[in-house]
Formats: sequence, C-alpha cells, structure tokens
Amino acid sequence: MKKWTWSGDRAEFRNGFGVFQIEFHLSMHQHCHGQISVMESQRKSSGEEDSSGERGSLHTWKGYSYSVTPERVLLSRPVLQAALGTRHGVLLVEGGQVYSFGEFPWKQSQVSEVGPLKPVLESALSGQRVVAVAAGSFHSGAVTEDGGVHMWGENSFGQCGLSILTVVPNPTPVAVLDPDTSPPHTIRVLELACGEQHSLALSAQHEVWAWGSGCQLGLVTTIYPVWKPQKVEHLAGRHVLQVTCGAFHSLALVRCLPPQEARRPLPDKCGQCNQLLYTMTDKEDHVIISDGHYCPLGVELLADGEARLGPGRSPPLRLQSSPSEPLLSSHTSASVPGPYPTITDHTDNERGRTVAQNGEVLTSTDSDISAAGTDSDRTVGGVGGAASQNSPYPDDQAVKEYLKKLSDTSLAEETAKMTIAGASFQPPADSLDLLTSDLIPGVMPVTTSSALNSLVSSCASAMGERVVSTYEALSLKKMINYYYPGVGGVAGVPGGVPGGFPGGPAEERVRLEESMQGKKSCSTGDIREEDEGLSRRLSLPGLLSQVSPRLLRRASRPRVRAVPLTPVGGLPEAGELLPSLQTEVWSWGRGEEGQLGHGDNLPRLQPLCIKCLSSKEVVLVAAGAHHSLALTAQSQVFSWGSNSSGQLGHMGCPTTIPRLAKLSEGIRVWDVGAGAQHTLLLADGDCYQPILYYSGQQVREGAQDAPQDQTEGYSYTQQPVLLPFCMNLGYVSGVFAGGQSCVALADRNVMGFIASLHELAAAERKFYCKLSSVKNHILRPLLDLESLSTALGPASTVLLQSLARCYSRLCHLTGQHSASLTANLRRRREVKSLVMLEHASIFLDTYTEYCCSVGNFLVMGGFQALAKPSLDFFGKCPELLQRLAESSEENIPLSDLLVTLFYLPMRHLHEYGRLLLKLGTCFEVSSVDYQKLQDGCSKFEALALHLKRRRKEAEYTYHFWKSFPGKMTDSLRKPRRRLICESSNKALTLQNSGRFSVNWFILFNDALVHAQFSTHHVFPLATLWVEPILEENTGLYGLKVISPEETFTLLACSSMEKAKWLRSFNQAVDQAMSGAGQRAEPPISRTASYTFYKDSRLKEATYEGHWLAGKPDGRGMMKWLDGRIYTGTFKNGLEDGFGDYVIPSKTSNLNDHYQGHWKEGKMHGIGTYKYATGELYEGSFQDNMRHGHGMLRSGTLNSSSPSVFIGQWVHDKKTGYGVFDDITRGEKYMGMWQDDQRQGTGVIVTQFGLYYEGAFNNNKMQGTGVLLSEDNTTYEGEFSEDWTLNGKGVLTMANGDYFEGSFTGEWGSGLKVTGSFFKPNLYHSDGDKGRAVKLGRLAVRPEEKWRAVFEECWMRLGCEAPGQGENQRAWENIAEALTTSRRQHGDSPEMNLSRTHNRTLGSLEFIPQQHVGPVTMEKYDSIRHYLIKACDTPLHPLGRLMETLVAVYRMTYVGVGANRRLLLQAVNEIMSYLARIFQLVRFLFPDLPEEGGVIPEPSSDPQDKKDSNCADTQLESPKPGRVVSSSALLLPVLLPGLYPPLFTLYVLEKEREDDVYWECVLRLNKQPDVALLAFLGVQHKFWPVSVPVLGEKTEVVSSTKDACFASATETLQQISTTFTPSDKLQVIQLTFEEITKEVMSSLEGNFLWSMDDLFPVFLYVVLRARIRNLGSEVSLIEDLMDPCVQHGEHGIMFTTLKACYYQIQHEKTT
Repeated sequence: MKKWTWSGDRAEFRNGFGVFQIEFHLSMHQHCHGQISVMESQRKSSGEEDSSGERGSLHTWKGYSYSVTPERVLLSRPVLQAALGTRHGVLLVEGGQVYSFGEFPWKQSQVSEVGPLKPVLESALSGQRVVAVAAGSFHSGAVTEDGGVHMWGENSFGQCGLSILTVVPNPTPVAVLDPDTSPPHTIRVLELACGEQHSLALSAQHEVWAWGSGCQLGLVTTIYPVWKPQKVEHLAGRHVLQVTCGAFHSLALVRCLPPQEARRPLPDKCGQCNQLLYTMTDKEDHVIISDGHYCPLGVELLADGEARLGPGRSPPLRLQSSPSEPLLSSHTSASVPGPYPTITDHTDNERGRTVAQNGEVLTSTDSDISAAGTDSDRTVGGVGGAASQNSPYPDDQAVKEYLKKLSDTSLAEETAKMTIAGASFQPPADSLDLLTSDLIPGVMPVTTSSALNSLVSSCASAMGERVVSTYEALSLKKMINYYYPGVGGVAGVPGGVPGGFPGGPAEERVRLEESMQGKKSCSTGDIREEDEGLSRRLSLPGLLSQVSPRLLRRASRPRVRAVPLTPVGGLPEAGELLPSLQTEVWSWGRGEEGQLGHGDNLPRLQPLCIKCLSSKEVVLVAAGAHHSLALTAQSQVFSWGSNSSGQLGHMGCPTTIPRLAKLSEGIRVWDVGAGAQHTLLLADGDCYQPILYYSGQQVREGAQDAPQDQTEGYSYTQQPVLLPFCMNLGYVSGVFAGGQSCVALADRNVMGFIASLHELAAAERKFYCKLSSVKNHILRPLLDLESLSTALGPASTVLLQSLARCYSRLCHLTGQHSASLTANLRRRREVKSLVMLEHASIFLDTYTEYCCSVGNFLVMGGFQALAKPSLDFFGKCPELLQRLAESSEENIPLSDLLVTLFYLPMRHLHEYGRLLLKLGTCFEVSSVDYQKLQDGCSKFEALALHLKRRRKEAEYTYHFWKSFPGKMTDSLRKPRRRLICESSNKALTLQNSGRFSVNWFILFNDALVHAQFSTHHVFPLATLWVEPILEENTGLYGLKVISPEETFTLLACSSMEKAKWLRSFNQAVDQAMSGAGQRAEPPISRTASYTFYKDSRLKEATYEGHWLAGKPDGRGMMKWLDGRIYTGTFKNGLEDGFGDYVIPSKTSNLNDHYQGHWKEGKMHGIGTYKYATGELYEGSFQDNMRHGHGMLRSGTLNSSSPSVFIGQWVHDKKTGYGVFDDITRGEKYMGMWQDDQRQGTGVIVTQFGLYYEGAFNNNKMQGTGVLLSEDNTTYEGEFSEDWTLNGKGVLTMANGDYFEGSFTGEWGSGLKVTGSFFKPNLYHSDGDKGRAVKLGRLAVRPEEKWRAVFEECWMRLGCEAPGQGENQRAWENIAEALTTSRRQHGDSPEMNLSRTHNRTLGSLEFIPQQHVGPVTMEKYDSIRHYLIKACDTPLHPLGRLMETLVAVYRMTYVGVGANRRLLLQAVNEIMSYLARIFQLVRFLFPDLPEEGGVIPEPSSDPQDKKDSNCADTQLESPKPGRVVSSSALLLPVLLPGLYPPLFTLYVLEKEREDDVYWECVLRLNKQPDVALLAFLGVQHKFWPVSVPVLGEKTEVVSSTKDACFASATETLQQISTTFTPSDKLQVIQLTFEEITKEVMSSLEGNFLWSMDDLFPVFLYVVLRARIRNLGSEVSLIEDLMDPCVQHGEHGIMFTTLKACYYQIQHEKTT
C-alpha cells in the first residue's frame, strides 16, 4: 500500500480524474518551534503524546471503514506546503527549498520514481526562496519570493507555459508579462493552481492569469495551446481571493463589487441574436414567466460586456470581446439573474427540515431552495443588477419549444413535489436575507411603461385567481414585487398566493406568506426607503382585478422604511484586517458532470458567477476531479458536480446546482478537501477538538490505485460519516484529499496553547451560527410583520430598526472574525495575528453600540410593545425563542424572553476574556504575548462589566417609567435617558419649601428633574454643580445645587443618604461630561451647552462653551433667538475680554458686527464696529458707546456722502480734537468738536487750495479767522458762516495791496466792502513785512491735539492722568497686556504672528532691569534698544501709541491735507509728540535725565583718548557726556512712519526754490568734470589725476564726466534714503570723509581743510549728486535737528551743505 503525506500551506492531489488544491499555511509557534531531525522507522500510535512538542504532524489514510488507522510520517524539515499530482508530489520546506517525490517521467536521465519518504531536492531552484508550490496531473509549479513563476513537467498542452518543449525536465522560469504596458512589465504572482492541461496564477493585483489548453482557461481564444500566460479579462477589475482547479474546470473566489460598481442596468434583449431574454406564456390556470432564452451562439456577449450562456447551445468557438460580468440565462438555472426571483426546479423530500435542537445551526432546508431559490429571490438587483425588462409574449414556436423541453425532463415531477411540500415548509434559514452582509448590492428595479404594459396586456385576459408557479416560473407576487419595489413575496413558496397551497388552511398560508418574505424588493446591500418604490407605481388594469384581494392589500400597504440589516462591504473600521464575507464563486470550463454549478451540463468559456452562492458568505472553495465544494462562514458546505460515489454529501438531485451537504445538527465545518470520488470535512463537534467527516467511496485494500466507477464490491456513503479515529490525531488544523487518499495536518497540545486557540476559534464559529439563527428566525420575521409599525409606533419602530442595524454589524463582525480565526488555525497559529488583540477597539465599539441600541429600545418599552406581534407570529408556545434565548424557565413572559435573547451577545464578551486569559497562561509572564493577551482580556472583561451595568440601568429605567404616575412621561422619556435615583421615598426635600408642596427629584444620566404637582423643570447635568454644605454649621444634611439660573438647597434625611446622592450627582455629572464617570468630583470648570429660560437679558439664548461654577467663564458662544451671536471670552457670566458680536439689522439683510474688547457684558476697550449701513468705526468703546479715540468711516468713495472722522469721542459723540475729511466736498477740518459739531478753534483746507484757520461755532466758521487762497490772497477778520465774511477785516492781495473795513459776502462769489484801499509804497519794504500773516495762531495748539490717544496709553499703564501712577504697576500692566495679546493671537489662526514677532514679544514680557537706578551710557543704549522693540509691535502700549500717531498724522496731512500752509503745524505736531512720548518714557525709566540732561561718558582707556582728537573719527563735538534729547531717542522710531506726509509738505513749501536750484543743477551738470571743477574754482591740486573705472586706474582727460569724486557723490545721494536728521547728518559727514580720502590719496603728508578750499570741492559733489529736493531735505534737517549738535562738527557740515544749496540757486554761468 503506497502512502504519502505532507505538511504546509498548500496541497494538490492528482489522479486520472482531476486535481484538487487547497491552501494551508503553517508556522511553528515560538514556544513550540523545532525541527524533527529523526526519521521514525516504525509507525507510532497516532494518539500518543509526543514530548518533542512538534507542530504539523502528518497523517494519511484511505476510505472510511472502522479498520482504517492513519499512518503518521515524520519529515526531516518542517514542510510549509505540499501539492500533489497524479503520480507525483511537490513539497515546500522551511528555508524556501522544494522537494519532489513520486514518478517523474519528464526527468529522463534522473531517478524516475521515489517514495514520499525519500523526496529529491529540485536543485534548479537553489538560490531562490520559494513561497508557494502547485502540482497538476503531470506538471508542477513554484512561486518565488519576488513573485516569479517556475514550471516543470509535462508540457504537451502548454501547461508549463514554455513553447516548443513537450517536457520540461527541471524548474524553468516562466515570464508572466503584461502586454498592455510598454515595455511589458513582469506581473508579481501570489499563488498557482494547476489542472490536467492548464495552469492558473493569482497576481498581486488579485487578477487571474492562465495558460495551457481547454475552455477551463477562461480566455477569449480558439487557438490552443496558449503558451504564454494571458490575463483572464473577464475577471479583470475584480478582486480575486482564491483560485483552484479541477480536472477540466476552474473555480475562483471573488470579492463582491462595491454597490456603485454593481449598479448597472440589465439589457432587455440578447446582445448576439437580439431576441427577448424574458418571456411570458399564459395557460388556462397558470402563467409561465420564463428566462429560458437560447442564444444561437451559445455564449452571449452583452452590450456592456457581460456574457450569457444559453442553455442548449454549445459554447462558441470565438468571442468578440471580453465580458466583465456574466449573467446566466438558462432553463435549468438555479438562479435567475436580475430582478426576477426564481423558484428552483429540484427539491428533495426533506423539504421541511426542522430547527436544530440545540439552537445552534438552524437551516430550514438543505435543498436548492435555500441554496438558490431564496437567495436569488432576495437578491433583487444583485450582481445581476436590476433593470427595466420588457417581457411580452414570445412567438408560438418558442413557447412550444419551451414546453417540450420542460416535458422532456423530470422537472415537472420535482415541481409538483415542491408545490405539495410547500404548505408545511418552515421559513428558510437564509430567506429574506435583509440581514446578511453578503448579498450582492444592487439597485432598486426601475421599470419602463412599455415593459409593464406589454406584460399587462399579454396576461390580463388569461390571468385567473389561481396562479401556479412551475419550474422557471415567477409567481405573480414576485412579478408585482419586481415592478413594485414595495411589495413582498414568499420565497420558496409556490405562487405566493392561496392557489399555491392546495388543501392548506388559509391561516397557515397567510402566516407563512406574511412572516417570511416581506421585503423582497429591497436591494440586499443597501435597502432604500420603500416610499421611493411607491412613488413609481403604475396601474395594472385588467390584471389586478383578478388577483387575490389579500395580495393586493399586501402590494399597496404603506411600508415602514426597510432596515439595511447588512453593512455593505463590512465594517468600515475593519478594512483589510478581516476577511471579506461578501464573496462570489465564479466557475468556468467543462461542465458535463454539473461541476460548474450553473444548473446545466454545459461548458463555459468565460468565468460565470454562481448566483445562488453570492449571498452565502463563501470563504473557501475546493475542486475535486469532477465535483466542487464551497465552505461558508456559517460553517456550511455546498457541493455540486459528480455524485457517483456520494462525494457531495447528499443524495439529492439535481447535482448541477450547489446544495447543502447533509450533516448532523450542531456540526460546524471549517475546512474541506476534495478527492477524485470523495470529500473530507474538518468540523467542530461537541468539544473543541476538531472531528473529521468522510463522504464518498470506500477504498479496499489492494484495489486502491485503480480509479473506478461504482462497481460491485465498492460501497459509498449516503451522507458524511464520522471517522472514528479522528480524536486520536490531536488537534487537526487542516485536511486535504486527492485521488483516493486523505491527509490531515495535526498539532500536539503543547502547554495547552493549541487547544486554547482551537477553543477560541470554535467558540467564535458557534457564536456566529447562533447570531445568524437569531437574525434569520427572529429578527427578520419580526421586521417583516405587517402589524409591526402599528404595534410599536413610529419612535419605537425607528429604535427597532437601529437595533437591527447594530445587530447586523455585530453579526457581520463576528462572521469576519470567525473566518479570521479559522484562517489563523490553518496557517500561522500565532498570537500576534489575532485581530481582536491588535484592533480591540473595533470589537469594543461594536458591542457598545449594540448594547446601547438594545437598552434604548428596552427603555422606551419596545420589547413590551413587540410582545403582541411576536405572539401572533411565534404562537403561544415560543419554543424557538426559548431555545435561542437559552432560557429554561417556564411561563416566562414573551417580552422578557425577547430581552434575554437580544442581550445574549453580551455574554460572549466574558467568553473572549476567559479564552484570552486561558491563552495567556501558556506563556511566560514576562513575555510580550502574555502582556498582549492580558491586556486584551482586561479590555473585554471591563467592557462586559460595563455593559452589564448599562443593562441594569436600562431595566431599572424601564420599570421606573412603567410606574411613573404623571403625564410627563412622554416629554421626559427619551431612548438614551437612564434613571440613576429618585426621591419618591422623601429621601431628598427642597429647603424652605411650603408645607403642602410636593417636590420630587429624579436624577437621570443627563438631567436632574424637579417635579411639582403637574409641572416639572429639567436641569441638564452638564451645567449642574453640586456642593455639600458643612453639617456643623447648620446641622442639616444639605446639598447646594447650582445651575446657570437657579441655586437651591436640597436636604437629605441622613448623612448616608446625603453621601449617596452626592456620589450619584458627581458620577452622573462626570459621565454626562466625559462619558467615564470615574472621578470622585467632576471639574468645577467644564465645557457645555445651555439654553437660558429665565434671565431677562439672555432669555432663550443658547450658550456653548466654558463654564465655571454655574456661570459662563472662558471662551464660548452665545446665540440669541433674534439672530444675535457673541463669540469670545466670558467672565462670571458676562462678556469680558476679546469677543466677536453680530447683530442682525431689522431693516436689511446685513448685520452690525463688533469685534473687540468687552468688560462686564459691555463693549469696552479697543474694537472695530461694522454697521449694517456701511459705516465702520475703529477705536475705543466704553459702556457700549464710542468713547475715547476712534475713527469712523462713513460711506464709500462712490456713495452719496463718503467721509472719515478720526479723533476723540465722548459718550458716542465727537468731542475734543479731531480731523474730519469730507470727501464729497473736498474739505478737511482739523480742530475741536463738541457733541458731533465743530466748536472752538480749527483749520480747514480744501482741494482748491483754500486755507482757513480760526473760530467755529455750531458747526460753522463763526468769529475771527484767517483765510488764504492759493495765490496768497489773504483775509483776516470776522466770519459768520462757512466761507462767508461778515464784519471787520483786512483783505490783502497777492501784490501787497489791501482793503481794510467791513466785509460781507461768500468767498469766491463776490464781496461787499465798506472801507479803505491801500497801495503801499513799493520802496517801503518794511511795511510789507509787517503785513505778512503768521499762520497757526488761531489753530489748535499742538499739545492739545490727540490728547485722547495719549490718555489711553497712560490708562493702559495704569495711570488716571499723565504721570500719575506707580512705575511698578505700569510694568506689570505691560507684561499682562503682552501675554494676553499673545494668547488671543494664538487662539485666532487668522491673526498668527511671525516667529520673529513672537520672539520680540517674548523678550518684551520680561520687565527690564534698566527702569531703576542711575542711567549710564550702557543703560541708555539698552533703553534705546528696548524702545525700538516696544515701538515695533502694536501689542505693546508704546507700540500701539506709535501706530495710532502714525495713523492720525497720515490721516491729517495726506490727500487734501497736503497743503504747504500746514507745514509749520505738522512740524510742531511732531515736536509735541516727542515731548509727550518722552514724558511716558521718563515715567517708565524715572532715572533718565530730563531733556538736555547729560549722561557722563564712561572712563575710557588711554588709547581712546589718543584717538579722540582725530576729527574724522568723532561723530559729535567733544563733550563731557551724552546729552539726552527726545529727538535723539525717539525720532528713529517715530519719524519713519511720519516721513512721507511730512516730506511732501516740505516739497510743496520749497517748490519754487527747488525748481530754481534744479534748473541750475541740470545746466551745470552738462559740463565735463575738468571744466566744472575749473568753473567752481577748485584748486588744481585737488583735481583727481586718475580715477578708478571698473577696477582700473584711468587718466582724467578733458572729456571725462561723472568720474571725479564719484564715491563721495554716491554717498551724498543716500541722504534721500534716510529719515531722521541725525541719519542725514551722518550721510553728510561720510561724504566729507570720502572727499578727504580722495584728496589725501593725491597729496602727501598731513592735510587740514580750510573752508575756502573745502567749499568748492563740496559744491562740486553736491552738483554731481543731483538731489532733486535738496531744499526740502535742508529744511527738514534744520527744523528737526537735535539742538545739541547745532554748534558741533555736524552743525558746521550742515551749514556747508545749506550754503551750497543757496550758492547753486544764485550761481551765474559764464
């Protein structure tokens, strides 16, 4: 007797009949790892304990008789995978080496045969690390680590993928290339499968590639063999999970497409022959609706690329395109594609199989009804999709052909049997699978009027009330269900109408019909609202009139929204972590034995989906020689194909469609193997040690090698039989079958680890079957009850739907997890691959969500309300419910039974904890695995206890509502609300309540309810603060309760009661806030939302944000009902700090918008207010009014009256100094205001050059004033109105003539004069001088301007008035202001500060040490640097002051304000700024000397003294120390911002003089250098002889121009780029140094300038510098120069420049 065995992750057995392949991965556990180095010479008893702790022992046997004892074979190295052919095998061992054994006819010169115990190394693969192997009949394959493919063996049919050679003796690389890329790139392969004449490869992209010969390739070709691997285009774009090969057929396990990809409409007609796909034939008493379309070409290619095989036709030799989604259209099909449900043709006598006694596996049928009928019925719009279909009559010939075919088979008998059995048949386990996750997502059917009308007109006349469903016929009910998505139907029940149950009682028919399939029309993956379907309904005149009235009631009944009881695509969090359950099985190749599963014996050239398996959650497929197996997540096995030896596990017919193998109740299969004529099943039994079942042919000793059909002397099983020796093998982790042999891979139970892993996986499989049973037999029928929504009411119906969704998610997750654990047993058997440890949150969240949904339904009385419809459905003896709920009590109320049932899944958490703990005991305490298992155990146990508490809370709350006496139940009863405690026993009373008052306090998990007689008030817990009152003070057991609008005291009857209530309050509040409830006391500061109901100012406003002890405090948002919104900071319940406030306008759609500072609920401080009218105010507020300095912009440039006011406000009115720019009139007013009117002295300038200064009264020019026009005409006298002269005055003309007397009239429109005219003597120039008007006398004094700006700065420093305050307090205020501002900017992303700015602020927050103690030069410099940094940021009070001063200055002197007559005021204003800022600086640095004070120079070393006499190195005249001046200290930070408007005024003032100067400069610059030097009288010795040009010395010739003193010229030009007088003087000094340097280079020895020598040279440089507005520069320096340098060296140099300017103006050229 020849024996072979192997271990690993893949085996393939091959004999003359076919090939079987299955995966199995094995890796040794860390504690049990080891290699078996000794070959056993004698056979050990399989049940013996092995002390070596080995993994993966191999056992082999044949047949199923009691005398069989498996043989065990030890291998020298751990085998990871094996694959078997007809007479040879391939082994993959640890390290990636490959061995072969058996017969090798392709190795001509080598050993042609070795036994399984003496494998030979395939040396051609040395150096390659192989990860997978495969074997066909006479060829083999291997996949390397990099995804490469090697093949060897028989190659007559191209199965090795190598052309020319008929045999390939050694492993040879085969290129799998993608021809669609350029250049073709290599495809990485994951696994191989081999058949008799073909090979398949699964790529890393999960696509299938094929080569070899035969239709089993699935390729669009007629040329065989196919030498090069080609992609199976029909599966392109789909995610293939597994491929396997039979002798001449192929199977693929494919993940379902996402819903959006599957929703494609179906065609009405065949894409090849253009005939109708669906036909209807009416008979005398029934209607036949057929999908039996026969395409003459056999395989039909649809327009959208899908393939259809027509029954009765052989496959075509050539196909024109690559279909992507086939639809079977066959008269013997098990499943009709598309929306039409199918009643299948075959059934066996055991139609009414009952529910399992232990309640674990409940399937109502093992026949094709559950396999094909019910699922295809409910897969409305499955992978087939659902679309509009035209179904008129076929022609007579087609009907005759159809009836002939029908009569030619035994189908009519089977149909009759099914019809009779239908009355007593239980609801199928899989029926109505709205709850399963594996249904193919589709779309709701959409019909067209033509299709419907043709259907109606065809059958209206012939339709009777009896509608009998025959094979291939759709019941009318199903037809209506298709056209009307809201109508239900009965799966598996013929007809679905009374006529389908001859002789059956009406009540039974109604119960069956109404309970089993209420939601047939819904797409299984994504169930939509039925209302959509109702809105599309069309009338059926003449048809529905003859239909059962009850059916019509069902059809037109308004339906509640259907529940998506299946999460499409699984749980989103699980992602790729868990195996997909939404799978399809596709098959192709030869089908003479029905092994393709499509209900016929036809071959298929293209992969075709086996529709009836699309909802079965198939997780593994296997192929024997001529039969196929599919294993589902619910541990069921579907089989189809050849059943000559009973290998399908059942004796039912037909065998051309998948049917359930017959197994005892409670047997859960989790691995399968298929041989030539037998099937091997690995299953869970009563205990968690696996058991083996065998189905198929018995094998006799001595006759095993000859495969035969059933002949005399051979026996076979009718259904799977238990192998008696299976318990002796240990813990079997995988089974394999091939030819006549069976192999099991088993582990020893080392340290209990293997047993614990098996127990965990078995428990999960059992749990999933239990959940599925509850879903199929309880939840789904309840959801389909007609009376459900009436009994529950809308609220509870929604909660039940939510519960169903959560249950579905939990069920789906459990199914995925059980598949994952099973896969782990087959492969790694490691702790680290347990998903429940690495990703426990997925499980914890799902269980928490489910428990919450059950609790919500319970609290709202859902189970109580569900009891009546359940009683109607389950009857008065709900044994099924009791069995599933595992309840042994008798006479338990139905509602309690339902509660127990739906809380049952929570028990499984304890099971998780127990099994993880058990696994943990197998490891060292210090190991990582132990820690992981311990942590996982803790998590699941903690959740189990938590959910147990949640259940108690829900039950306590439910009983409370049952006994609640008042009418407030409806308003207070909420799904998520749970009762914690209540004071009905007078345990808690209200202090100071009336004698007869009733005060009842109810504490829920989200609120405290205070009930009084018929009224009640709800206090949300998130905004409730409870504090204990000290007992020694009052002697009372009191609790102080603080809510946002009420504070009251509760009195407990004892200290124990007080402690209980306080603890309950604290836990409830903490849980309401964080969901934990673990802290002893909830935080006093918290974040919550609250709507005010009492407070007059905040009534009905909602606040969301931070709270502190019952008051809004911190950041938050307040929303009023009238649309007002405040977002910002609060303090003690009031707006305080920075905030944003929006106020809707009552007259327009626009809003008022304030953004700024608040104090005690009012706008206070700096802010910006945008009015709905378009006005914008930026400035200070106080008590909600504009108060202090601010700017108001009114209108826009193109509006009616645009204007800008900047100045002082008092109580919302302009009062004090301000500047008003009337853009419309082109006037600018700079003066005093009172109550929004110009009052006091002021200045007006206009765009036409008019200038007025003088008195204003009542907003008018009234009193004494001076008016100048552009041409210097001047009036000085009395005014009565704007620009109106009235009274005494003097009018002086531009030429000096003047009038003196009384004037009346408006300026510019004619004046009346009563007085004298004077024309002064031209020679009396002194008189002219006396008449010149001095401007500025009647204007506002500089120190009176912008007082509010400076007062605000003093206020920020903490001073009531300038100079009155504490120095230390001022510094603290500065630090506080900076810190607050930084925090505000940090909170507002749009106000982000630069990194440099942040660093500057950080350094300014520290109070400098220089502000105390005598000021030295070092301290003076540090003070100067501090001021530069402080004035650089607007967040510092000094910086804010500088920014404001720059703004007001520019506002005053830009635009219309750029009037030359304002120059003197502009200069005086700057001097005023300097004096007032210097006062602030001296307040901060009190030891700084006064203006003009001297800081002594530090003692310097002798070297410094020696150099101090050198004139060119000393900046200033020698002095005993540094003179302190405001201009030197402050102009560098102030003047850059003021410079543009100020210099513009200088330019306007000096315009004439500069023009004369500039004309002369241009004229003289035409001269070459030598001529100009000579003209200016420069001594010859100072003339440069040579000048550098581009780095080389060049001689000066007569034509040289702009070369002499070039460096000095460039230096002087920089005067225009500096701002302050000191910087400009520095430039002049550097110019002198450059002149000196150039002269010294040509003269020898020491040289001292005399003014006579220096002046002409300097004049030359000034001319060549071409400074356009030199007069303006000179005047600016003169006006703003530090007085202390006027008489020093800088002063002399400046005088020289000034002299040059005047010299150039009066220069005469000769």
